[in-house]
Amino acid sequence: MPIFSKKQNETPNLEGAVKDGLWTKCPHCHEVIYTKLLEENLRVCPKCRGHHKLSARERIAMLVDPGSFEEFDRHLASADPLSVGDSYVRKLAEDEEKTGMKEAVLTGKAKIGGHAVVLGVMDFNFRGGSMGSVVGEKVTRAFELALRLKCPCIMVTASGGARMQEGTLSLMQMAKTSAAVARVHQAGLLYICVLTNPTTAGVAASFASLGDVILAEPGALIGFTGQRVIQETLRQKLPPGFQESEFLLKHGMLDDVVDRRSLRDTLIKLLEYGKPGG
Repeated sequence: MPIFSKKQNETPNLEGAVKDGLWTKCPHCHEVIYTKLLEENLRVCPKCRGHHKLSARERIAMLVDPGSFEEFDRHLASADPLSVGDSYVRKLAEDEEKTGMKEAVLTGKAKIGGHAVVLGVMDFNFRGGSMGSVVGEKVTRAFELALRLKCPCIMVTASGGARMQEGTLSLMQMAKTSAAVARVHQAGLLYICVLTNPTTAGVAASFASLGDVILAEPGALIGFTGQRVIQETLRQKLPPGFQESEFLLKHGMLDDVVDRRSLRDTLIKLLEYGKPGG
């Protein structure tokens, strides 16, 4: 399909090219970008530096030493503990087919710059990265693996919060994962959390906010509840940029905001500093 018309001054057929995946429209600046260039730039817009969403596997490939990631607990998958019905089961199956994942987080061990780590990466494409029983279990097991291996743990979060189809069972994962983080702290092991867009609600209010070092990508939405709910509760207008990572950094909620293209190098430096005697 031709992208540009041969006729002078005729509008290029970009709409069809975007649909075909050759070009990508940036959701931040609305410019149309050559998809291959965007991917080479780790899906950071070369015009506005807006950070596009990544899948869990894309993030892992970006961060770890080639071939070093070994996935754990691959077999764990959600059921329907509250008997919500076929619609929930069908949506889980659809997301599994779409992402190639059985749940909204991938966990395992890997090396980053030669440093052994336990790594967990959430994927917003699976049920909005929501935390149900299986996500909570996998995250908890990742922290327990770090304890057994006596190595640092890194979590990369992307989540809309608790999974409503699992009710209280989902909310319980907040306490469960937080208790696992406490055991990691007690063992003196380094825990780094990287918050990506969005990291909200139950995930933001549990293990995502408990790292020894908390980093975030630029422009990431981070918070417990939505701005409209907060405004209606407080009955006052919120300041510009409220709940964006730069705002949280300014107010002491984060340790740094790191461009995705520098994240691997930043993690390597932190892992070096975090070594005994480092």
